[in-house]
Amino acid sequence: MQERSRKILGKPANKTVTPHTTAPASARYASAPAAEAPAIELKPDSLAFSLIGAAQAVAYVLEGTALPQALAKVFTQTNALPQARGAIQDISYRTMRQVGRVDALLKAMTNKAPEPALLYGLLCCALTLLVNKEDETAPYEDFVVVDQAVTAATSSPHMVFAKGMVNAVLRRFLREKDELLKLVMKQPAAVWNYPQWWVDQTKAAYPEDWQAILTTGNHAPPLTLRVNRRLSTAAAYLERLAAEQIEATQIGPYAVRLAKPIPVTSIPGFEEGMVSVQDAAAQLAGPLLDVQAGMRVLDACAAPGGKTCHLLELADLDLLALEIDAARIQRINENLQRLKFTADIKQGDATRSGWWDNKPFDRILADVPCTASGVVRRHPDSRWLRRKTDTAQLAALSSRILDNLWRMLAPGGKMLMVTCSIWPQESEKQAAAFVEKHGAIRLDAPGQLLPTMANSSDANNEHDGLFYALFQKPEQS
Repeated sequence: MQERSRKILGKPANKTVTPHTTAPASARYASAPAAEAPAIELKPDSLAFSLIGAAQAVAYVLEGTALPQALAKVFTQTNALPQARGAIQDISYRTMRQVGRVDALLKAMTNKAPEPALLYGLLCCALTLLVNKEDETAPYEDFVVVDQAVTAATSSPHMVFAKGMVNAVLRRFLREKDELLKLVMKQPAAVWNYPQWWVDQTKAAYPEDWQAILTTGNHAPPLTLRVNRRLSTAAAYLERLAAEQIEATQIGPYAVRLAKPIPVTSIPGFEEGMVSVQDAAAQLAGPLLDVQAGMRVLDACAAPGGKTCHLLELADLDLLALEIDAARIQRINENLQRLKFTADIKQGDATRSGWWDNKPFDRILADVPCTASGVVRRHPDSRWLRRKTDTAQLAALSSRILDNLWRMLAPGGKMLMVTCSIWPQESEKQAAAFVEKHGAIRLDAPGQLLPTMANSSDANNEHDGLFYALFQKPEQS
C-alpha cells in the first residue's frame, strides 16, 4: 500500500514536501496511472464533457498533481471553452471536498476497485453531484447525472468497457441512497472528508472549535475583493456594484464580499485595477506593517503578488518582491501590470542572502511556507496531498527564513510573520520561539484567525484561517 501511495500521491505545487506514506482511502482505486485525456466527441457544452474533464483532473490529483495544475492540463488537452472550463472546475472542486464520502460509497457498492484512475475519477465526480448536502442546491437533476456519466464513459476508450458498471453503481446509489449514506457515515473519513490525521490534529489544537473548522473547510469559499484605495473606496465601489445589480457587503476597510461568486472577467473595475481578489484575512497584512512613503520594504515569498500590490496601494515604496519559484514570478508581474505598479522583483531563496544588497529594510513581510491548513476550502486537494509530518518540516523551513530575514531588518524596523495555517506548530509556537531566540519585541497583531463562514454568528466576519505575528527590532544602543 505504501509503494502504491508513493506513485499516486505527490507534492502540491510550490510546496517542498515528500509524498504521503499513508494514502487516503481513494488511493486503492487509482493503481493505474491516469490515461492522457482522450479525443472525446462530446458536445462541449454537455455535462458529459464536463464530467470526463473533471474525472481526468481528479485522477491527476490522485497521482500527486495540485488541482490548479491538473485543471490547466485538462483545459489544454480538451481545448475546453470558457463555459465548459467553469463546469469542469466546479465539479472538480466539489469532488475534492467529498472524496472521503464518495470513496466510502464506492467501497460499499463495488467488489473490485474501479480502474483505471480515470474511471475512479468519473464515479467520484458523478457521485459527488448525487450526494447533495442539505444546505446545497443540486446543480443537476439525478437522471441527467446518470445519463451523462454513462455517455462520458462510452465516449472514452479507457472506460467504454465499464459503461454498464457506471450505470449500475449510480442507479444503485439512487435506489439505496439513504441506507448507503447511513452505512458509510459511521466512518470518520466519510463524515468529515479529511484524512484521519488531519481530523485528529484539528481536534487536538482546537477541542472547542474543531468541528466548525472542518465543516468550514468543506464549503466553497467566498469571493472577496480588495478595493484599491488609490482609485476608490469600499462605499463607492458598493454603489457601483449595486448599479450593476451585483449584491455585495463591506466586511473590512477595503474588503467587499460578493453574495455570489462571478467570473473575474465580469467583476466591475477589475481590469482597470480598481479591485483585486483577496480574502478579508489576507487584507490585514498591509495595514499591520504600517508602511510609510519612501520606506524600503521586502515582501518575501511574494507570489502571487496580492500582498505586494496591497502594500503599494497603501504608500509609495521602494519595494522588493522576492520569490523562489520562477514560474510564479509571472503572476507577480501580471498583478503589478494590471494595477499599474512597479516593484523590484527577484528570484531568490529566502533562507539565503545571495540576492540581498546588504542594505537593511524598514519593513519585511514574511509570508512563510506552511501546510495551508487555514485555506483548505480554497485548496480542497491539499488535504489529500499533505502528510502528517509536513507540519514539522515546513515549520523548520519557516524558522530558517525568519532567522535569515531578521538580520536584514533595520534597527527599529518591523517584520510581519504570516502563515495560512491553523496548526500551532507553524503559527503561535513558531512566533513564540522566534521572540525567545532573537529578543524581538512582539507588537499587537491578530494572532490566530480561524476560518469562518457567513452563516456564523457574525455574518460580516467571513475569512480564511491566517496567523499574524508582528515583531519589532530593538534600536541599537
